[in-house]
Formats: sequence, structure tokens, C-alpha cells
Amino acid sequence: RLFELDPDLLPLFQYNCKQFASPQECLSAPEFLDHIRKVMLVIDAAVSHLENLSCLEEYLCNLGKKHHAAGVKVESFSTVGESLLYMLEKCLGTAFSPDVREA
Repeated sequence: RLFELDPDLLPLFQYNCKQFASPQECLSAPEFLDHIRKVMLVIDAAVSHLENLSCLEEYLCNLGKKHHAAGVKVESFSTVGESLLYMLEKCLGTAFSPDVREA
């Protein structure tokens, strides 16, 4: 969904200096799948520490610096968020209520 919403994000996903020719090629790359696992681990850590996000502050700041250095723009994260909500809606089905979406 991410690349449907913003195809210009595809070039940001390069592994070992390899440029992907298509979203499908990127989505099937083991490096991309590993990246997605890491994203989910960061989301899990943030959710697990909602009451004390300061314990993740240094890690998240460094992660932000790495993303900035790779050319990721702040506004791209709204597209990532929209893609995540789309995935949750597809996976949760009717359990993805308006309250769940808002949360």
C-alpha cells in the first residue's frame, strides 16, 4: 500500500546499493522483509512503553537521524501511518472499529 500511496518512496529502499525496478521486487526482497520486521519491533516497543516513552527517546532520535540521512522526509511518515492503518483494517476486519482506528 505504501508504494501505491507514494511511488516516490521506492528509491529510498535500497539495500547494498541495489535500486529496485518495481514495488513487487522490493516487497519480495529479504532485506525489505527484515526492515518491516524491525519497524514492527519499534512499534511494539513504543506501544509497550506508552507510559514511559522517555526510555526510548535516545534510540528513536538516533533512528530519526538515520532516516533523515537516508533522505526520508518527515511528511513521508504520514503515508507510512496511513499504510499501517490500511494493513490493520485488512487484518482485523470487523474488529477494526472507528475506536480502534482512533486509538
